[in-house]
Amino acid sequence: MSLDRYGIKPSQIYYQLSPQDLQRITVENNQGVTASSGALAVNTGEFTGRSPKDRFIVKDAITEDKIWWGDINIPFSSDDFDGLYDKVTAYLSGKEIFVRDCYACADKAYKLNIRVINEYPWSNMFAYNMFLRPTEEELNGFEPEWTVVNAPGFMADAKVDGTRQHNFAILNFTKKIALIGGTGYTGEIKKGIFSALNFILPVEKNTLPMHCSANVGKDGDTAIFFGLSGTGKTTLSTDPNRSLIGDDEHGWTNENSVFNFEGGCYAKVINLSRTKEPEIFDAIKFGAILENVILDDNGVVDFKNTSITQNTRVSYPIHHIENIKVPSVGKNPKNIFFLTADAFGVIPPISKLTPSQAAYHFISGYTAKVAGTEAGIKKPQPSFSACFGAPFMPLHPAKYAEMLSAKMIEAGVNVWLINTGWTGGPYGVGKRMELKYTRAMIHAVLNGDLGLYNYDDYHIHSVFGVAQPRSCPGVPTRVLSPRKTWDDDEAYYTMAFKLTNAFRENFKKFEAHCTEEIRRGGPQRYAF
Repeated sequence: MSLDRYGIKPSQIYYQLSPQDLQRITVENNQGVTASSGALAVNTGEFTGRSPKDRFIVKDAITEDKIWWGDINIPFSSDDFDGLYDKVTAYLSGKEIFVRDCYACADKAYKLNIRVINEYPWSNMFAYNMFLRPTEEELNGFEPEWTVVNAPGFMADAKVDGTRQHNFAILNFTKKIALIGGTGYTGEIKKGIFSALNFILPVEKNTLPMHCSANVGKDGDTAIFFGLSGTGKTTLSTDPNRSLIGDDEHGWTNENSVFNFEGGCYAKVINLSRTKEPEIFDAIKFGAILENVILDDNGVVDFKNTSITQNTRVSYPIHHIENIKVPSVGKNPKNIFFLTADAFGVIPPISKLTPSQAAYHFISGYTAKVAGTEAGIKKPQPSFSACFGAPFMPLHPAKYAEMLSAKMIEAGVNVWLINTGWTGGPYGVGKRMELKYTRAMIHAVLNGDLGLYNYDDYHIHSVFGVAQPRSCPGVPTRVLSPRKTWDDDEAYYTMAFKLTNAFRENFKKFEAHCTEEIRRGGPQRYAF
């Protein structure tokens, strides 16, 4: 093959290499090592996570009037993009380049062909893991619609190139290119395509893109799990009793189906154990890529060691999970779960939301940051990410919320708020909600034990206004009431009111775009 159409003249093109070959080359080049499990372990370098302030979208005729411009969707000029692109392709010319043809969207009616051009072999292996893998027949005459150009070793000159600093991830919807440089963090590759689909699907296909995981029961009942990193999307959707559709990115169509964008999973592995998360633990074998973990002299991973980053990760093809849905498509969901890791310990561990509350919490996208997750954070801080994925949402959050609300009403979906965070007090005082209790609550919903709303069975929370069940199979009654897990009522309500004020302050920027019904879905009481 040739890369002339991209302006790249490499010394060697490695096309569609197998994971075996890519892992071998990575190890031979001293860019990674093989762990005792057989997985490839790499260090992504300076960046061990996404860099939201260095994510840009080219502002042109396609995007100018549609993108929600601001601190999340930062405009980039077409001229600056062209100049930077030429520099990146010149940098890649003369090098050995790894190319992979793949696609996104498991529902063939929404299929997006992608060509990924990588500087590093392990980045190309990540693309093999995370995108859908075409058959030999599909590769014949393959024509990419979008292209990812990934050059971790290229450093931009911010003063000349229009970037903020030396790293960048830029989407160009006219040229259909995701240009990534200056960072080895592989998540930028998949999130670039996810961001593109978050524009393409609602604008061109009237389909809702979602930052969520999904699984399906034996009776065909689909469940969706929204949540930010660290709230449990991957863990809770990977269930031995239900088939996994996908762990991160999905579309919800007008044809009453939910489909996975990806062909793999990208899971956090901090404190991972076979006891708590056996499916994910056992997926870490040959073909998986571990990022920024610490190995002992025998190649055994210390999952508790966060000396490089809290954001230790593993990518693996979805078939590393035993119980998966093939193809990765399900029917309309019956239950939707919003996951939050509330570090203040005041949100109920499970509560049922009304349609207006669901829209409000979806737009809010609340979780919390705790000490150690980011530089400078010493105590819990509320964190809001609209639609549980603001960094990847090019349109105004209200657009996605309106689409979700309409689909929920049409499908008659139950929506639940799940707190996987703290109980018995805030971070540093209380403790993290036990995974076995969260699983029991979700299983109770999926089994129908909590599906019917009855005032006698629920308590309306006096601060947040949500309906919390009074009992749940497998969960101590006391755990269901966050107030009862605290030793001090006054301290609990003080903290609860503090959080409601944070909700209301955050929501001010969305109020003008939302109906009165949605505005009333949030907490209605202030602290005085």
